[in-house]
Amino acid sequence: MKKIEAIIKPFKLEEVKTALNELEIQGMTVTEVKGYGRQKGHVELYRGAEYDVTFVPKIKIELVISEDLADRAVDKIVEAAKTGKIGDGKIFVLPVEKTIRIRTGETDREAL
Repeated sequence: MKKIEAIIKPFKLEEVKTALNELEIQGMTVTEVKGYGRQKGHVELYRGAEYDVTFVPKIKIELVISEDLADRAVDKIVEAAKTGKIGDGKIFVLPVEKTIRIRTGETDREAL
């Protein structure tokens, strides 16, 4: 099993969700996060004053899926989230040792 963590632009969430639904991926966790990379934030004007916005709003998507789906899921996320501009985000793929569904006690693939 693999855990995929994707940091994307907020307005791309629905497109990514739709793309992952095409693979019949059943669940994901979505969190509003803030951060910066090469983008290094930006300056905003509010009521005549300038504010340095170092941390840019992003969306973090987390999903755990079988290994055979991981590459296709990553490809779908890239395709749906890409704008071609700086700040499109990052994807991390991590190994998962064990999964347990608390309610039933099912483990690993059955727990997904």
